[in-house]
Amino acid sequence: FPLGSFPSGAFPEGHWPLPPIFPVSLDEMKEHLRVTDTTEDFLIRDLILAATNWAEMFQSRFFISKTTMEYLDNFPDEIRPVWSTLQSVDSIKYYDADGALQVLGSSDYRLDTDDTPARITPAYGQTWPDTREMTNAVVVTYSAGYGLASDVPDNTKAALKLLVGHWYEHREAVSELSLQEVPLAIKSLLWMQRIY
Repeated sequence: FPLGSFPSGAFPEGHWPLPPIFPVSLDEMKEHLRVTDTTEDFLIRDLILAATNWAEMFQSRFFISKTTMEYLDNFPDEIRPVWSTLQSVDSIKYYDADGALQVLGSSDYRLDTDDTPARITPAYGQTWPDTREMTNAVVVTYSAGYGLASDVPDNTKAALKLLVGHWYEHREAVSELSLQEVPLAIKSLLWMQRIY
């Protein structure tokens, strides 16, 4: 949500509502935490957001499908988008040797979504065009993710619940009882769909 989309004072400072769709809803998380009142809803929402971001970074995956952009200084042999699961490429733009912004035709490249992470390569008989020697000369806009919350694997949802529960109970990075910042069980659940 962009800043300024909500009335001033509608939410406590530093707190913003979750996107409409998240892998684990507030109600599901409260049931897991055995929380029945609303006094800590903002804290729990913040923890869901933080846990989801952490788990997505750990797996190199978007859980709920979203569109993102990647910037490259030139065309590599093959483009491997950072985020999985690749669903579609919306556009590939580049600055040509003269510095003019161009859009690569969709027939000029091929998507390999059978591999993980996915690959974008020149189509048969095509080569990548020359680009100007500059930073961020190539911009790839694509959509990635599992789809909806119902498409997210159960082990990922279980890991998110465990991680939020861990942070909810232990509100410091480490404690005298346990020096593990993230319990091993959480990483074990997430490791199954982790991408290297």
